[in-house]
Amino acid sequence: MTIVIVAGFCVLLLIAAFVAPRMSRHLERGGQKPLGAGRRAGSKAPGFLGRLFSKPFESSQKAVSKSGSAGRSGRDKLPL
Repeated sequence: MTIVIVAGFCVLLLIAAFVAPRMSRHLERGGQKPLGAGRRAGSKAPGFLGRLFSKPFESSQKAVSKSGSAGRSGRDKLPL
């Protein structure tokens, strides 16, 4: 379920970044905040478990960042 939510948010962010590049940065930061909180909470576990629990949030943050930058760079490549 979480994967579907993150993937849906990435698609929404990609479209928003393509349509309104400046405003999409706020949306991107708003999406990374809860993921960062989950990452910090997961990393509080001791040792190997801390890395294991924080890894899904880290990869989700990377996906959100990449989709936002991909939408903005796609907009930059338009011949308009």
